[in-house]
Amino acid sequence: MQKCTIIVTKHARHQAIPKESWLTLLNALPPLVAVKQVADSVRANVGQVIVGKTDIVDLLLVALLSDGHVLIEDVPGIGKTVLAKTLARSLGMTFQRIQGTPDLLPTDVTGVNYYDQRRGDFTFRPGPIFAQVLLFDEINRATPRTQSALLEAMAERQVTVERDTMALPRPFLVLATQNPIEFDGTFPLPEAQLDRFLMRVQLGYPSEAEELAILHRFKTAEPLDDLAPVQDAAALPDLQQAVRQVQWQPDVEAYLVALIRATRNHGAVEIGASPRAALALYRASEALAALQGRSYVEPDDIKRLVPHVLGHRLILTTRARLLGQGTGDVVREILAATPVPVESTNVPLP
Repeated sequence: MQKCTIIVTKHARHQAIPKESWLTLLNALPPLVAVKQVADSVRANVGQVIVGKTDIVDLLLVALLSDGHVLIEDVPGIGKTVLAKTLARSLGMTFQRIQGTPDLLPTDVTGVNYYDQRRGDFTFRPGPIFAQVLLFDEINRATPRTQSALLEAMAERQVTVERDTMALPRPFLVLATQNPIEFDGTFPLPEAQLDRFLMRVQLGYPSEAEELAILHRFKTAEPLDDLAPVQDAAALPDLQQAVRQVQWQPDVEAYLVALIRATRNHGAVEIGASPRAALALYRASEALAALQGRSYVEPDDIKRLVPHVLGHRLILTTRARLLGQGTGDVVREILAATPVPVESTNVPLP
């Protein structure tokens, strides 16, 4: 059977074209134009299942194009799992889900060697981490030992089991969720592991109109069951490389560095953003600019991403926490106090 992908437009429900034709179409476009076209088609396809949340979809696409991972913090029942499945299916990526529990073992994540009596030898059975999109639900319910099994995979895109190192499929995206209001029987993620996540996002409740639309959309069918991909995962590494072509003006780069350094000098912050955080914000800003069809980064791209990229990386002083100050408050103060460059950043699209 010939592999095909689906292009979803505003005026056409489904139009299948062969995978080879789709890749030829992308190759014929300027790289950054191809990034925007793919993003638009994925956004429209996800919108067939998910009502609203286009800003969250954009952030997940930014993480994917930046080769990063996302921590989703929100209450149960607002569509985190459905969103992860919809994104994976829209991009033609393999998907696996892990439910965090205190008795979950590291080998339940990475895989295990077992003795195959028919072969008379040990055989490796891959764990769910060998998927292109891994949803780790309620990650803070897993023990620190199991949480640490993700560290090597998230940072180096590989897994080591009994001295054997195996590469993970590319692209590789971890979407981990945790409930921010229920802490009984949980194990908070250490700072070293929080820093592995490119972004932390919150979905939030839908508006009244969106909630009514959800009821109507899911009344008679499950839209996810009939959802077709609009992109082949094999093309995503090329799109990730295309994003690196986004250009920077020196004053915009200086603005990003000023924000990073301001986190280290703020009175309420004990440990500020690291150079890894600066690089994460740098790459995410490039991806966001490319999603919007621009070949250059604007200060507004950085300002939009700062709360999501830096918020979970800051460690506040004890006094600030006792006074009820959160990282979101600190980020808003830093954004308000840091001068924004006003020179033109218009660089022609290649």
